[in-house]
Amino acid sequence: MSFAFVCDTVDGSARAGRLTLGDTEVRTPVFMPVGTQATVKTQTPDEVEATGARLILGNTYHLMLRPGAELVDHMGGLGRFMGWRHALLTDSGGFQVFSLAKLRKITEEGVTFRSHLDGSEYALSPERSMEIQALLGANIAMVLDECPEGGAERAVIERAVARTTAWAKRSLAVPRRPGQACFGIVQGGTHVDLRLGHLSELAPLPFEGLALGGFSVGEPIEEMYRVLSEVAPAMPSDRPRYLMGVGKPIDLLRAIGAGIDMFDCVLPTRNARNGQALTWHGRVNLKQARHREDPSPLDEQCDCPVCSNYSRAYLRHLITAGETLGGRLLTQHNLHFYQELTRRAREAIVDGRYASWAAGVEASMQAHDEIGGG
Repeated sequence: MSFAFVCDTVDGSARAGRLTLGDTEVRTPVFMPVGTQATVKTQTPDEVEATGARLILGNTYHLMLRPGAELVDHMGGLGRFMGWRHALLTDSGGFQVFSLAKLRKITEEGVTFRSHLDGSEYALSPERSMEIQALLGANIAMVLDECPEGGAERAVIERAVARTTAWAKRSLAVPRRPGQACFGIVQGGTHVDLRLGHLSELAPLPFEGLALGGFSVGEPIEEMYRVLSEVAPAMPSDRPRYLMGVGKPIDLLRAIGAGIDMFDCVLPTRNARNGQALTWHGRVNLKQARHREDPSPLDEQCDCPVCSNYSRAYLRHLITAGETLGGRLLTQHNLHFYQELTRRAREAIVDGRYASWAAGVEASMQAHDEIGGG
């Protein structure tokens, strides 16, 4: 494996760049589909590849529980195990562990928790998280961090920041696979001073990239935008900037404008399974009766196979009938849309028109968004 990052163009704070991850070149801004359990839900690797994706995310917590990191390593690493020919990033498992509020205990050493599958007890330290990710063999590994809940008291967030810094340093001391990159994670809630302070502690460390964690955990969305506008531009310009677990298309537009390069979120796959398509004109809720006799595609601007071959009426039929194909097709469309969103964002940055382009796209999405059922 190998790792390199080059920023090609800057337009305001927005950036267009290139990540080299082994044999794969990834253009940024980039959205990573989430492959929680060694699969992007309902899609084959070839189908994910066809959307334009070249970098996906694997989940350390779920894969350590089943089938186990040692088995994945024995099978040749996560990419070979799941039949994915391109690049991979694995998260640390921290977010999933910290979401198990009643099943875990946090100490300076790490986290002990009970599996949500069978209640068996596990210990996850910064060192063990890195060992697991080395076994999984992803191109990029994330450090174990502590993610406070949205709205947590400042003192709680300060302790999480201090612990995350200590864990980050311990993570860097763990041997990795040759060429495997490691990203640090900046915490601090919606407190700009804590975010900038934590950034100043992590930036001098030899991380190949830095991420912002602890967003989209219950804080008002405008608060996230405010903090991003102040923190993202302050992140090192020579390394990729990753916003973890975010989010909606408009969130990506705002974050790209602030200087973020990398994203992941389960939203495109989860929403698809709930009958919701994401388009250049906002969300399309196929459970609504208005689509029952609609011969038009999901999005006239989209050239994905779903929009080229199927009507809203047919897709609505699949969703209301509970047919698995409905969720599969909507997932394929949504993943294609996210790849196209970041591709067009890159073009706008290179052309020096990102701000006006993003404002126009956001206005169109908000004007036509379908909210609610019926």
